[in-house]
Amino acid sequence: MTLTYLLDIVKYTVAGLGVVWIAFYLLKPYLDRSESMQLVELKKTISSQTLPLRLQAYERVVLFIERINPSNLLIRLNNPDYSAAELYMLIVAELRNEYQHNVTQQIYVSTNTWAIVKRLKDETLGVVNNAIKGLPETATGLELSRTILTQISESGNNPYDIGLSLIRKELEELF
Repeated sequence: MTLTYLLDIVKYTVAGLGVVWIAFYLLKPYLDRSESMQLVELKKTISSQTLPLRLQAYERVVLFIERINPSNLLIRLNNPDYSAAELYMLIVAELRNEYQHNVTQQIYVSTNTWAIVKRLKDETLGVVNNAIKGLPETATGLELSRTILTQISESGNNPYDIGLSLIRKELEELF
C-alpha cells in the first residue's frame, strides 16, 4: 500500500515536471521576444533623450575648435599694447579656460572626437610655445601673432579644418 502510494506520487511528480518543462519551452520564445521588444523600447527612449544632449555636445566641440583656432583666437585677444610675453600668457590661459569649460562634453561625444579635441588643443599650445621660443624677449604681441599664423600657414593642411571635417563626418554617421 505504501509502495503503491509512493509510486503514484513519483508518477504524478514526473508528469507534472514534464508538463512544466513543455510549457516553459513553448512560452520561452514569447518571453524572449517580449524581453527583446522591451529592450528595444528602452534603447529608443534613452536615445531620444540623449540625442539632443549629444548634438549639443558636438556643437560645443565645434565651437571650441573654432575658438582655439589661432586665426580666431588672436583676433579676440588682439591688443597692440601687449608684449609677446603678455600675449603668450593670455593665449595659454584662454586655451586652458576654453578646454576646462568644455571638458564635460567628452561624456556625450565619441572617443575619436574627444581625441581630436585634445590633439588640437595640444597642437595649438605647441605652436604657441614654439613661436614664443623663437622671438626675442622684447618682441611685441603683434610679432608673436604673426609668427603663430605663419607657422600654421606653413604647416600645409590646416589642422583645425581637418579636425572639423572629421567631426562632421562622424556626426553624419550618427544619423
